[in-house]
Amino acid sequence: MNTTIAALKDRHVVITGGTGALGASVVGALLKAGAHCRVPYRREADAERFPLRGDKAVTMVPAGDLSDEAQVNKLYADAAPLWASIHIAGGFAPGSVADTDKAALMRQLDGNLVSCFLCCRAALQAMQKTGAGGRIVNVAARPALEWRSGAGLSAYAIAKTGVAALTVMLAEEVVKDGILVNAVAPSIMDTPANRAAMPNAAYDAWPKVAEVAATILFLASPDNTVTRGAVVPVYGKS
Repeated sequence: MNTTIAALKDRHVVITGGTGALGASVVGALLKAGAHCRVPYRREADAERFPLRGDKAVTMVPAGDLSDEAQVNKLYADAAPLWASIHIAGGFAPGSVADTDKAALMRQLDGNLVSCFLCCRAALQAMQKTGAGGRIVNVAARPALEWRSGAGLSAYAIAKTGVAALTVMLAEEVVKDGILVNAVAPSIMDTPANRAAMPNAAYDAWPKVAEVAATILFLASPDNTVTRGAVVPVYGKS
């Protein structure tokens, strides 16, 4: 999957979760491809440490909670004519079914599935107004494709499985509008936080964020002309 230089020149893209490790790699790749990036953030500290915030093609937007419908609608209503929306924002928490209460379940559903649903909805409405088509890329996770691997991660796995299902259904609904919807499903990625949490793991087997970002970039670009409804495994060697 290769995306040509300047394939996204002057196209506007929203990237939720853009201040995180994967998000920053995606924003960097989009900028190299010529895109204008709209990056919502929840906390001022996230915006302040974002290394690309000074780029003239980056617009930082305080957005608060992306499971809040009004906040999401405002984020997309204020955006320029939208070509792509990439939904990386989410959260992780371990826990078996026996150890997960309703509040913990709802936090994972809100943070991963509800936020993705609302951003998909707002994005496609913005794209339909332009009539120029577009691309939506969601981020699921390995347990969304391999359910047994979600043992011990019950609420997270359920929420990410919902993201995968949403992706496939939405892709069918909007293909007539020239909007292609896909997702990636990473395994554990090689990030400083994951290394710190698992100091004895085999890091070399984990996919690198730049590699996952390259797949996202292709799916979000005009170079992707036929792929839709896919939940692409990005596992590296793990």
